[in-house]
Amino acid sequence: MVTLYGIKNCDTVKKARKWLEQHQVEYRFHDFRADGITLPQIQAWHTELGDALINRRSTTWKQLTDAERSQAEAQPAGLLLANPTLIKRPLLDTGTQRVCGFKADEYTTIFK
Repeated sequence: MVTLYGIKNCDTVKKARKWLEQHQVEYRFHDFRADGITLPQIQAWHTELGDALINRRSTTWKQLTDAERSQAEAQPAGLLLANPTLIKRPLLDTGTQRVCGFKADEYTTIFK
């Protein structure tokens, strides 16, 4: 089962959800805020995706102190757990592959 992780009011998540629906891809939406997230999930994603998992363009990132940003560089999982809006959205999990962000061309390739 395909799972799309994100926050329901995020514009990029809305675009991804619309694309999935238009292309009749069955998926489950998991809202970080409403449904939660676990430290092991974040650690596994970070192991697979590396720093691409961290959204350095977010408002939350811009509001972090230098010390918190240093923590994100050294050990990001705890900071991402405390601030799920720092996770680049959406995060698509096909069961065999995880992808951060939304690009229609990339989704087309994934779901051929």
